[in-house]
Amino acid sequence: MPTSHTPEPGGPGKPSPDRPRAFVRPLLLWTAVALLGAVAWGVLALARGEEVSAVWLVAAALGSYAIAYRFYSRFIARRVLMPNDRRATPAERLEDGVDFHPTDRRVLLGHHFAAIAGAGPLVGPVLAAQMGYLPGTLWIVAGVIFAGAVQDMVVLFLSMRRDGKSLGQMAREEIGRAGGAAALIAVFAIMIILLGVLALVVVNALAHSPWGTFSVAMTIPIALFMGLWLHRIRPGRVLEASVIGVALLLAAIAAGGWVQSSPLAAAFTLQPTTLVFCLVGYGFIASVLPVWMLLAPRDYLSTFMKIGTIALLAVGVAAAAPVLRADAVSKFAGSGAGPVFSGALFPFLFITIACGALSGFHALVSSGTTPKLIQKESQVRMIGYGAMLLESFVAVMALVAAATLEPGLYYAMNAPAGLLGATAESASHAVTGLGFTITPDQLTQAANAVEEQTLIARSGGAPTLAVGMSEIFSGVFGGTAMKAFWYHFAIMFEALFILTTVDAGTRVGRFMLQDMLGNVYAPIGRVNWKPGIWLCSALVVTAWGYFLYTGATDPLGGINQLFPLFGIANQLLAAVALAVCTAVLVKSGRLRWAWVTGAPLAFVTAVTFTAGWQKVFSDDPRIGFFAQRAKYADGIRSGQVLPPAKTLDDMHTVVTNSTVDGVLIAVFSLLVAVVIANAAVVCVRAIRSPGGRTTTEAPFVESRIDMGGQRAGEQLVGAGS
Repeated sequence: MPTSHTPEPGGPGKPSPDRPRAFVRPLLLWTAVALLGAVAWGVLALARGEEVSAVWLVAAALGSYAIAYRFYSRFIARRVLMPNDRRATPAERLEDGVDFHPTDRRVLLGHHFAAIAGAGPLVGPVLAAQMGYLPGTLWIVAGVIFAGAVQDMVVLFLSMRRDGKSLGQMAREEIGRAGGAAALIAVFAIMIILLGVLALVVVNALAHSPWGTFSVAMTIPIALFMGLWLHRIRPGRVLEASVIGVALLLAAIAAGGWVQSSPLAAAFTLQPTTLVFCLVGYGFIASVLPVWMLLAPRDYLSTFMKIGTIALLAVGVAAAAPVLRADAVSKFAGSGAGPVFSGALFPFLFITIACGALSGFHALVSSGTTPKLIQKESQVRMIGYGAMLLESFVAVMALVAAATLEPGLYYAMNAPAGLLGATAESASHAVTGLGFTITPDQLTQAANAVEEQTLIARSGGAPTLAVGMSEIFSGVFGGTAMKAFWYHFAIMFEALFILTTVDAGTRVGRFMLQDMLGNVYAPIGRVNWKPGIWLCSALVVTAWGYFLYTGATDPLGGINQLFPLFGIANQLLAAVALAVCTAVLVKSGRLRWAWVTGAPLAFVTAVTFTAGWQKVFSDDPRIGFFAQRAKYADGIRSGQVLPPAKTLDDMHTVVTNSTVDGVLIAVFSLLVAVVIANAAVVCVRAIRSPGGRTTTEAPFVESRIDMGGQRAGEQLVGAGS
């Protein structure tokens, strides 16, 4: 496999005198990294009954990420994908200034990371801390290395080679009409649910929060300014735009704290329904404007906030060395009777922690905006694999924040209101019944410290993460008096973190809908046809906006009704993505490397279909949708009102919700089963008739973009390209 290289100092045929030293130094470095990671994992795995510092957890994760990126991602790039920098990408060939635009790899890394890193890596690990810190850590780290980052990288490469086609459209073209149609329907429907859930988290975080609303709103004009700076005023000056943008962002965050205590607070204290309309409008605008103008610079700007905060949290952990107060493996891991969520470790840990380990939503971004912006094929490794490792570290830090809290406070915040009651006394009694201890005074003091009326039953993960972050930050920066500041800062940070996924996801949804409708009416499928752009953008925001509005006005309606589908639906998307990837690898003559995506496909299929089966057929009302339906239907017949319902009308709503959720899980599972089966048939045919199956790669076109500053070793030439 030819590569360009720099002549060695010793001349042709003569060994360089520096070569032994150049070999020994990296060997020593990576040996040290491996040993540090191994020691850290050993401490986490073997410690029983003694205090364990969170520093070991962070060290284990970082060491694993470094080894994985240096060796495994390089292996996938060089042996499996074989990118070719002589080949023009869709961003270069199809540049239109709206969706296709060659983007600086640093800006694109920021956009991609911001687009994929939503609620999942923040909330999922917090909830999964119920099962102890060790199972979640193992899944987050091993899952991202062998599954999540692999999926993101391979899907990005395959979509880039196919003019930025969406996942559903790639499925249709690569595995046939039946599997493709099932994939298109399942992927789009699941996408709307995911966007609605993410948007609801943003609404809940920003409602009645003038600081958060002001700071997040200010990122829009700042991003517009950065886009104009990079595209019109000072093209290519990424460093300048970054310095200006970050300075303005920090000023906006500081000003948000001032706004909260000023007469302007009323203008930025918005009701949930008002925020819904603001989000819908913003989602539409972000979807139709040129990507360089708002979406890419805003996501890039948000990345500074995201990575900066997580890095600061890591510094806080290193400085304060907080103790992991959660058990390594809790009693709820095997019983399946946890108060935060029900179900045994397998399969529900792998459903609860999705983003951060493996997330189907990422495949939509990797086949949505990013492949239309990438400059050179070799950048797939950094953007696809690297961004996912960054998100995984976010998940690790979220788990650290939850696991360093006192267990009594953790369960008082995350157990359901029906178990805890409404008072500090009842919550204390309920937590004691779970086997943990926290006094009413301690609950009251914890709420007062962060200037909240109560922390009881603040489920969902986001408030717990904010409290955990405030504990760590205040231990290093400012002391106890700063807990309230850091708590509200964390809430604002979470809203900003998630919003970038909503705007990028809406644009991805528009691409998907254009691909789908383009099979019926060809002009709609052209991404530069303005009526198609506006129509599909409007349809996408209307779809998730409807569920969001209903959820914001009814605690049991709209997206709240569909929220229980979030985890399984997300992992079903991952199964679709990995099935398509495996089929394409086999069809393109890379059968020997098909295990790279085939192994995680087998695992996620086992996980999701086991979880789906239990959700449909379990006779435990805490797990099975139809068992829950039967329980509430019996309650209606006997005139009982069961929590979370407060009236008989609410009881009827719960029955409806359970029925809808159960039917949708069954339908989604069936559709994904069709996709996987169809992909398996395609693989078998390709193996039996080598060379008889063709893929839908775009023809080779010589690139005219000069990237002379890149390392020569990255410029890999793919055989047959």
